[in-house]
Amino acid sequence: MACLLRAFWAVSAAVLLSALWGTVAGDRLLVVPQDGSHWLSMKDIVVRLSEKGHEIVVVAPEINLLLTESKYYNRKIYPVPYDQEELEGRYRSFGRNHFSERWLLNAAQVEYRNNMIVINMYFLTCQSLLRDAATLSFLREAKFDALFTDPALPCGVILAEYLGLPSVYLFRGFPCSLENTFTRTPSPTSYVPRYYTAFSDRMTFPQRVANFLTRILENILLDLLYTKYEDLARDILKIEVDLPALYRKADIWLMRYDFVFEFPRPVMPNMVFIGGTNCKKVGVLSQENSTYKNASGNHCLFVFAL
Repeated sequence: MACLLRAFWAVSAAVLLSALWGTVAGDRLLVVPQDGSHWLSMKDIVVRLSEKGHEIVVVAPEINLLLTESKYYNRKIYPVPYDQEELEGRYRSFGRNHFSERWLLNAAQVEYRNNMIVINMYFLTCQSLLRDAATLSFLREAKFDALFTDPALPCGVILAEYLGLPSVYLFRGFPCSLENTFTRTPSPTSYVPRYYTAFSDRMTFPQRVANFLTRILENILLDLLYTKYEDLARDILKIEVDLPALYRKADIWLMRYDFVFEFPRPVMPNMVFIGGTNCKKVGVLSQENSTYKNASGNHCLFVFAL
């Protein structure tokens, strides 16, 4: 009987230790981010995951804007065929052109041309990653548990398939609502306004016709933006690739907007709205602003502008 009790406590202790180890050690997470403002949203989540005990590796090009070192994650750097001057120059051009005039019939064309300034560079970045044998070898041997990526461009999507990892997407939206095409989400053009139309969910008949025509253009945009990524995926996966099918393998889509601020529309069961993740906690006023407020009595107004 004593032997049985000792065995029972030994097994119980082992189970408890295993549970505690899983809680403390966390999982190994591979992060494939999109440089620029997209990373700012993802970084907050990465930091919180790190604080909860997860081991995180961020794959980053050696030339980048915001993918800096941090105590919250390790970086795996890979080479790219451009320098810092070209990178910053493309972003400046993209920013200037973003506010150029456009109207309904040319809005998609103007947006496409402007986006291609940086998208062409992103393709070179992705190509460099997926063809870098040393980096791919490191990622295979690291035995990650999951992949976290911004799917605006499909480099992380392809890498998740290559490594055989479950994937979580964090995104705000694709050009021309391509997430509906990728996930086969119902998106009736009579009720769901398309990007670049500025329509509401209550459209007149002419607006619905224009909305329908815009929907047709989305398939053309899909081919223009992503065909070369399919070719790249075929090279690394050694199989015929349908990019929308790869996107549909995502386990969770984290949507960076709030459902209450969107027009009513269907979403898939694995889409989770997490709007507000970038909101910071209210802090105290600086001494200078506090003095100004106190001296103004009950009639004080702070104006914040970007």
